[in-house]
Amino acid sequence: MSDDITARLLRDWPLPMPAANADKDARGYALIVAGCKEMPGAVLLAATAALRAGAGKLVIATAASIAPQVGVAVPEARVIGLPETEAGGLMADDAGSLIHVARQASAVLIGPGMEDDAACCRLVRALLPHCAGKPLILDAAGMSIAARDADCAEAAAPGGFRFDNPTLMTPHAGELASLTGADKGDIQSQPEAAARLAAQRWQATVVLKGALTVIADASTRQWCHEGGNTGLAISGSGDVLAGIITGLAARGATLEQAAAWGVALHAMAGEQLALKHGPLGYLAREISTEVPALLRALAAN
Repeated sequence: MSDDITARLLRDWPLPMPAANADKDARGYALIVAGCKEMPGAVLLAATAALRAGAGKLVIATAASIAPQVGVAVPEARVIGLPETEAGGLMADDAGSLIHVARQASAVLIGPGMEDDAACCRLVRALLPHCAGKPLILDAAGMSIAARDADCAEAAAPGGFRFDNPTLMTPHAGELASLTGADKGDIQSQPEAAARLAAQRWQATVVLKGALTVIADASTRQWCHEGGNTGLAISGSGDVLAGIITGLAARGATLEQAAAWGVALHAMAGEQLALKHGPLGYLAREISTEVPALLRALAAN
């Protein structure tokens, strides 16, 4: 049995709000580990979305070769440059400053725009112990640690990989098929069952993205959202969604709540942009600009 994500459901499930005199620490501290030399834009999209969703502080960890440019593009953030593998991945070696930030962060996002799945897997494995008890969002290559053929010892454990920390994963049908070995067509035809099985398999919250987006947690609770428009099917759109969810989680929302609100806000932003520009042709970078006004409107009604 699934709950439909509607405006009424969101009003009855209000987001944590800082007091009027709260400082930036009270609004949460987001860490985003993302990007590579060839895809610096993913970092910018996710980081901007996290701030638009209300996070008070932001640290970005990205490839050392692009870190200065990212720092200029997102002046609100502290930026940490990480060494890179030959394949363009981010290395976990000598990541002391990153580990320190992960321990302090309110929510952590890993994966947008990252290359080299093996390096990603090792980086997530290195950070997991330092994210204990806090929301961890894995997107794109960040999910590689849970793949059936991942180059990680944990993936080969009896019964498959399971997370001990509060974790959320954001696959579309093709990514879920790659991670599990299931047939993409079967996933698309039965998204609710596919999301539920994945959540139980990994003991994580799973956001299975699509025309019908299904959110499932490890306790078998599910939420469904059908909305938005074709314009949201554009490069970078998923990075924005991951950033919105991270920003909401940093503010204190549970992973399930952050996912439900994030999916709804993402879709409603697409609807607003379609009214302004038409159903096709608006840009992923424009999605997060709609979020603050939508948050205000939902809170007021």
